Amino acid sequence: MSKDGKGKVYLVGAGCGEADLITLRGLRLLQSCDVVVYDDLIAQELLDAAPSGAERLYMGKRSGKHSAAQEEISSVLVEKAAEGKTVVRLKGGDPFVFGRGGEEIMALQAAGIPYDEVPGISSAIAIPAAAGIPVTHRGLSRSVHIVTAHTADTADGLPAYFDRLAQLPGTLVFLMGFSRLNQIARRLMAAGMEGTTPAAVISGGNSPNPAVVRGVLENIGEKTAQAGMKPPAVIVVGAVAALDLS
Repeated sequence: MSKDGKGKVYLVGAGCGEADLITLRGLRLLQSCDVVVYDDLIAQELLDAAPSGAERLYMGKRSGKHSAAQEEISSVLVEKAAEGKTVVRLKGGDPFVFGRGGEEIMALQAAGIPYDEVPGISSAIAIPAAAGIPVTHRGLSRSVHIVTAHTADTADGLPAYFDRLAQLPGTLVFLMGFSRLNQIARRLMAAGMEGTTPAAVISGGNSPNPAVVRGVLENIGEKTAQAGMKPPAVIVVGAVAALDLS
């Protein structure tokens, strides 16, 4: 607790998948906190690692499901810290990779609440890796581009610069894009990417329906539908998607 009686908020990346992918720093903070505010797909072992008397507040955000508004989550963090408590905001993956960690920190700054951020392994890297897909590989991909497929300020939810992605070298990784998979593939091909470009859709980590589907742009949507795949999932497009180093 600080001299003015306020607590502190730690935004902790839980990693992606097994509980032991969290950092040592994140685990130590979790083991000594007063409050845990946690997201979807957090391993139960991590919640069990918090002190038995710690308050556990689920405030997940998941596309297609009822979830807490971002403003509500930020308000809870401010409120609990203002009570003098040490709060761990436990986020899947990394807080700053489409995790809205920046928004929460800005709310804490505005309220004068002390905070710190503890990085975690992003799903953009960990989920492909678990399927044996390296997002970069010498001779195949010298860059990786992580893209949200869930944008509020465009008509179709894809980024305004989307067509330019088809001209980029390296690997494209789409997060929050499962429901737009066919649209992503069609638009990439329409913008000049070959239909034979390798593509993969991976649902892993703590997903309730883990699966890996490999194909190419022109058939990945059909193959994913045939497999009965369900979100959440990560979409990988590029030469590395044909690799299987699992």
